[in-house]
Amino acid sequence: MASIRDAMGVALDLAHEAAEAGEVPVGALVLDGDGVVIGRGRNRREVDGNPLAHAEVMAMGEAAASRKGAVSRKGAECISEVSGSRESAERVSEDAVSWKSTGHMTEVGEVSAAHNGSGLSTGAKNAWNLADCTLVVTLEPCPMCAGAALQAHVGRIVFGAWDAKLGACGSVWDIPRDPHVGARPEVIGGVRESECAQLLTEFSL
Repeated sequence: MASIRDAMGVALDLAHEAAEAGEVPVGALVLDGDGVVIGRGRNRREVDGNPLAHAEVMAMGEAAASRKGAVSRKGAECISEVSGSRESAERVSEDAVSWKSTGHMTEVGEVSAAHNGSGLSTGAKNAWNLADCTLVVTLEPCPMCAGAALQAHVGRIVFGAWDAKLGACGSVWDIPRDPHVGARPEVIGGVRESECAQLLTEFSL
């Protein structure tokens, strides 16, 4: 991804898709530590009949699932490589037991979990941990989504339009930087603000 502005452009595209589906036009995505998009989401409350289906929650869920899936696929490839003999099959079984008993990422063939910049593992066991990631969303997260970002340990939150009614990243509340909360993600607001705000204004007319 070239820049945060470019990332917000992708989120805006997702917000337009939400509007076309009759949803409040909010789009979000998650970038990993290398700036690669690993999760996308848009509001889906009406489509899914789910009050929790906010863009940020959808994007973070997809990001975690993509990481877990990547580790699972790599493990399956290693199992396939060593499955040609009885001895290898026995080794696979032993490694699987070892992995379950120790809780460490020791899949067949010493498949190690990828590590992010903060040294945290992104293996299947903690694929939900997005500490090296950036959440990009067109509208300032509400209390639910700000809380979800904290639960996912998101390292940085970037948003476009400020929300004077339910904003929870500096407007009405400032949940990510609440002194009672252990994790404190970096928060950047107002990226391509006018474009994000205009889309919401047009939808409400």
